[in-house]
Amino acid sequence: MFVATAIVLTGFVLAAYAADVLEDSELDTIDARFAIRGDLAPPDDVVIVGVDDVTFSELREQWPFPRRLHGELIDRLRRDGARAIAYDVQFTEPTNPKDDNALADAVARAGNVVLATTEVDRKGGTNVLGGEAVLRELNARAANANFRSDSGRVVRRMADEIDKLETFAVAAVEKATGRQVDPGSFPEDGEAWIDYHGTDDVKTIPFSRVLEGRVPPGTFTDKIVVVGAAAPSLQDVHPTSVSGDEFMYGVEIHANAISTLLRDFPLKDSPKWTTVALIVLFGAVGPLLALRFGPVRAAVIGAVVALLYAVFVQLLFNSGTIVAFLYPEVSLAVGAVGALAIGLVVNAFERERVRDLFSRFVPEPVVDEVLKDVDEDLRLGGERRVVTVLFSDVRGFTTFSEARRPEAVIAVLNRYLTTMTDVILGHGGTLVSFMGDGIMAVFGAPIEQEDHADRALAAAEEMCGPALKGFNEWMRTEGHGDGFRIGIGLNSGDVMAGNVGSERRLEYTVIGDTTNTASRLEGLTKGTPYMVYLSDSTKQMLRRDERDLVHVEEMDVRGRAAKVVIWTVDGAG
Repeated sequence: MFVATAIVLTGFVLAAYAADVLEDSELDTIDARFAIRGDLAPPDDVVIVGVDDVTFSELREQWPFPRRLHGELIDRLRRDGARAIAYDVQFTEPTNPKDDNALADAVARAGNVVLATTEVDRKGGTNVLGGEAVLRELNARAANANFRSDSGRVVRRMADEIDKLETFAVAAVEKATGRQVDPGSFPEDGEAWIDYHGTDDVKTIPFSRVLEGRVPPGTFTDKIVVVGAAAPSLQDVHPTSVSGDEFMYGVEIHANAISTLLRDFPLKDSPKWTTVALIVLFGAVGPLLALRFGPVRAAVIGAVVALLYAVFVQLLFNSGTIVAFLYPEVSLAVGAVGALAIGLVVNAFERERVRDLFSRFVPEPVVDEVLKDVDEDLRLGGERRVVTVLFSDVRGFTTFSEARRPEAVIAVLNRYLTTMTDVILGHGGTLVSFMGDGIMAVFGAPIEQEDHADRALAAAEEMCGPALKGFNEWMRTEGHGDGFRIGIGLNSGDVMAGNVGSERRLEYTVIGDTTNTASRLEGLTKGTPYMVYLSDSTKQMLRRDERDLVHVEEMDVRGRAAKVVIWTVDGAG
């Protein structure tokens, strides 16, 4: 049942994975991994020049700034040795010729400028500074500055190209390195994870201070400089993996994407087959643990496994590998909960079955007390107890049965065993077993009874007295003969009590010398006028008046080195 459950539940999780049901939640776990990892050191090769609130305060210019100011900034960056200038400001529509020419001349002098745009035609063409032909003359290039975002507009990944135009980060890196970025270095879907350094972790310098030359020489030497909006009023803000409830400026996202490319994509997805394998593996863990340890302990171990997997996922993330978190965890949880639920249901049915079974052998009031002490395999643990053991047997039953039809024999035996069982249970005894026409019972186990010897002797007296008399009258009435005599042996002392047997069949029993002696005493009553023999140990444990006990003699009992002092009950003959 556990195996079938594992297969069905794992199939559901695999179907959910195929349909990407938990996509948004899985992405949230990646954001959490960034938070746990913490911020990385700022990149040494990428710097931001931000059009921020400081810039607006110092320049006292309205946005958009005259293009000649952008040209002056580009000249300053060129003179300071910037390796590439990635300009995240759109210059699609012309303004006045003087300012436009000033910007174009500065771009041409730099020879390493990438200009952003979000307006792309169906063929990937743009109208930046007049179009592709003009850009080639200026030794510049346009790039798509759009982002592909997940639900909630969260930017987590970068693309190789959007609308048939290379993205801003790709073009900037190509300008800086002089080498083409291989599209094959991106995953199959064309999107790679941006390995964010953290919020505000890319060095940012106000636009106005660079424009006015108020930065140390060499600040931009051999660096990719990203220029763009860094003021809330310009509204170029986006939620990201590391921004939490806040937002990150678009220029910061581009800078992190550029750094990710320069570091050759530090974050990579694990192969998809690993997720499938983990789902299948974790789906089997819960049921297997339930089979081995039981459903309750399996749930606890499953929780530990889930915690260890969470740590494992984070360690892999820190080393640059992203593995699925939720689908394996859900598979583990569903498998464990399913196994737990089935285990509890099965255990409840089994416990009820055992309760019904025990109620046949012990008095009804003590059944619940007995079941409190069983383990999850419904076994009573072995324990040493001081008890009184009772054995009884019918005299002449074999001869009786040989002369009767089987149906009559079974009817008589069932009537007899029912009568005597009621007596034993009525005195608080536990019926251990039937041995043909013989009965084994114990008083004082599995529930401890301080007066076990008194209970056992009272049961024996009733069995060979009123109970036997009533049974014999029934036999005569039914035409089965004149009735029987019985023999009963009682002995008290230490025994080992508990459930014994295999996983398929268990029975409660008591073992030890006390049990063996009780059986021998019952056998010694054969051929005597007495139906009850009790040992001196039983007599010593009695709490009642012992004046009706009659000493028989000291007898040799097989298996005992010393003779046993035997007593009987006056009138039990």
